[in-house]
Amino acid sequence: MSLAYISHPDCQLHDMGHHHPERSARLAAINDRLIATGLDMALHHYNAPLVERELLEAVHDPGYVASIFEACPGDGLIWVGGDTAMGRHTLQAALRAAGAAVMGVDLVMSGKAGKAFCGVRPPGHHAERGRAMGFCFFNNIAVAAHHALAEHGLERVAIADFDVHHCNGTEDIFAGDDRVLLCSTFQHPFYPHTGHDCKAANVVNVPLPAGADGAVFRQAVERHWLPRLEGFAPQLILVSAGFDGHQADYMAQLNLVDGDYAWVTRRLCEQADASAGGRIVSSLEGGYDLHALARSVEAHLKAFFGEI
Repeated sequence: MSLAYISHPDCQLHDMGHHHPERSARLAAINDRLIATGLDMALHHYNAPLVERELLEAVHDPGYVASIFEACPGDGLIWVGGDTAMGRHTLQAALRAAGAAVMGVDLVMSGKAGKAFCGVRPPGHHAERGRAMGFCFFNNIAVAAHHALAEHGLERVAIADFDVHHCNGTEDIFAGDDRVLLCSTFQHPFYPHTGHDCKAANVVNVPLPAGADGAVFRQAVERHWLPRLEGFAPQLILVSAGFDGHQADYMAQLNLVDGDYAWVTRRLCEQADASAGGRIVSSLEGGYDLHALARSVEAHLKAFFGEI
């Protein structure tokens, strides 16, 4: 099985300020870990393209997309949300991040890769149809899902999101769309204080209390995600891969470890093997303790290879 790793130097240039937790050192830590472990040599590397604006406008309000293009400053920072800022390199990075997810879909659908991981930033799952928030500008995984449905003619796409924060943006875009099954675990009550009351039939939200460990997380996935995924039989699985539920991460209060991310990845691989020809595209979301993030991504990728 070939595993594509899609990224671009532009993603490291996006800068929301020296003390902002969503910083370029995240990608540097991942890259260093992959090189140190030798895993980098097993990956097929691709440069992320710029996403087409029409794809952004298919999942986001065109007026919102225009506002992001127009807001990008020539210098300094422009705050577009309480925690989300644009610098002069932000737009290019955001276009690359969404473009990486689209490329990942094209690679796995064409058979050029069995699976793909997008090592990109900014993340995307908080970006709603018409609002930037939570460090996110465009919803990378939602753009990928739309592309898979519209361009590749798929009828069933599943999105699995194990970030510690609820994927309010992805839910906002796909709630009620029976072509997409959205499965999410997240700490609750916690930012962005959504997901616990969604009634959409195609959304499987599993709130987890602060302090929940791997056993609680695995039980939630086994009880709530896996039966729905099996019944849905997705033709492609997309993953919003946030690693900020790690016990070492200072941004939240879950107690997951590297092995929990490997475990959930293997469960998703099993479903992909059963219904999707093994096809999975994963895109980086959260994860802010650099060492824990790098190890968790390593575990995630090794699980794709079946090593864990």
